[in-house]
Amino acid sequence: MKFQPDHLEGVNSISRVEPGRLWVNGSAYTASVLVPWRGQPVAWPVADVPELTAAHFEQVLALQPELVIFGSGTRLRFVSPALQRALIERRIGVETMDTPAACRTYNVLASEGRSVVAALLLQPQ
Repeated sequence: MKFQPDHLEGVNSISRVEPGRLWVNGSAYTASVLVPWRGQPVAWPVADVPELTAAHFEQVLALQPELVIFGSGTRLRFVSPALQRALIERRIGVETMDTPAACRTYNVLASEGRSVVAALLLQPQ
């Protein structure tokens, strides 16, 4: 049996999410954001699923994850696999869920030491 600490040093943690806002390591974000397991969160210039392009997922790829948790906003909406082709071709897993569920899932995976990126859509309020 392997035990893990509740929080690994240097790993990002999402502490709170509400409509139009979330907190990573105590800092508030009010627009869509990429949260890597380590390093600074990165602004993600997209507000809604119909605006997504393959270039948005190339930005995710640049963070070199082994797994991506995609938060599609306030409700579950899937993205065309064609837009995620760069990730799929590199055998990087992508799981889609609403943004609050994505935040919870990201925290579990990051606390286990996984190389995970949360790609989170936040609609302006």
